[in-house]
Amino acid sequence: MFTEFAKAGMAHVHAAPLNGDAHLSVISRDDFTEAYDEITSWQGYAPTPLYHLSDLAGALGLQDIIYKDEGPRFGLGSFKALGGAYAGLLVLARELSARLGKDVDPNDIRAGLYRDDVARITLVSATDGNHGRSLAWGAQNFGAACQIYIHRDVSEGRAQAMRDLGAEVTRVDGDYDASVDQVRRDADANGWFVVSDTSWEGYTQPPRDVMAGYGVMAVEITEKLDKPPTHIFVQGGVGGLAAAMAAGLRQYWGKETPRVVVVEPELAACLFASARQGALTNVAIGEETLMAGLSCGEPSPLAWKVLREEAQDFLTIPESLVAPAMRLAGRPVGSDPSIRAGESAIAGFAAVIAAASQAKLREDLGLGPQAKVLVIGSEGATDPEIYNRLMEI
Repeated sequence: MFTEFAKAGMAHVHAAPLNGDAHLSVISRDDFTEAYDEITSWQGYAPTPLYHLSDLAGALGLQDIIYKDEGPRFGLGSFKALGGAYAGLLVLARELSARLGKDVDPNDIRAGLYRDDVARITLVSATDGNHGRSLAWGAQNFGAACQIYIHRDVSEGRAQAMRDLGAEVTRVDGDYDASVDQVRRDADANGWFVVSDTSWEGYTQPPRDVMAGYGVMAVEITEKLDKPPTHIFVQGGVGGLAAAMAAGLRQYWGKETPRVVVVEPELAACLFASARQGALTNVAIGEETLMAGLSCGEPSPLAWKVLREEAQDFLTIPESLVAPAMRLAGRPVGSDPSIRAGESAIAGFAAVIAAASQAKLREDLGLGPQAKVLVIGSEGATDPEIYNRLMEI
């Protein structure tokens, strides 16, 4: 059943975490609390499912696999709904406060009390799809203009989803990092406000707000589980999701927090490279990964501050595992629930199956019969055409 996973070539770096308090100083308890209080007040909020894949776990010789399914999040299909829209709202509140010379409450922005002022503000970001969709949705709800930049390999289906939410979409002839660079230039030239999920020198507040928004997942997880998992396998990308999960769970469970395993495509493994070098490291994207939301060559320095203290392991997975993992999620083992998981959602899921099926990785990662592994299923089928094609391979 797991032959493809057992034979998959995977690279592993075990990193000795540094001592520090980044899980409190980069994203504070107050940051998480404020984001949770705000986001859970939005119309349509509901906790996303947390599935126990007991039959799959048993087949792999593990105690449990716990899958957090972000597909239903706000009808937008991914965890990104928690970050971009929330960070965009706070950008609007800060800018209006500065322009009007008084504190502007985000609740009043949502209520439309500053609609004319908000309409004169443009929010902009680069995206592989999901972050931009969240920002476009938020901008539409709050009454702001929205500009979204995508790279050459973002699917037209994802681009249209953002246009349908009122965003103007510009395609850049380059990779994700090239689209980030173009956003920074055009924002400076036009007086737009960047709402990015990655940080750079002199730009940290919106990415911190994005990560705070992701922390809603950590609260939902801790409310459902009586005891902490032994491991969390979480996607890489620029690192914001992994850092938010690591910080949020550390704040709640302290020394009993799960072992953090960061998973990336072998074609876009900037966090893996950083762990191997022991310092922030960029990588060139020579070929785009199927896991579109993880196609990032430059890690977020803000997220890396957390991960270098909290993550113990970094894994890469080959492209050959994407379709099999999606099919296994959708056509599950035994009586496990069927999950409609997108290409980026299955990174951690695929890595757990492959690692548990390979003796050395199983031992190196401590995946024994008592292991309870939390997996973040970061998106549903955000591009149905791509999803259907991969499910049929």
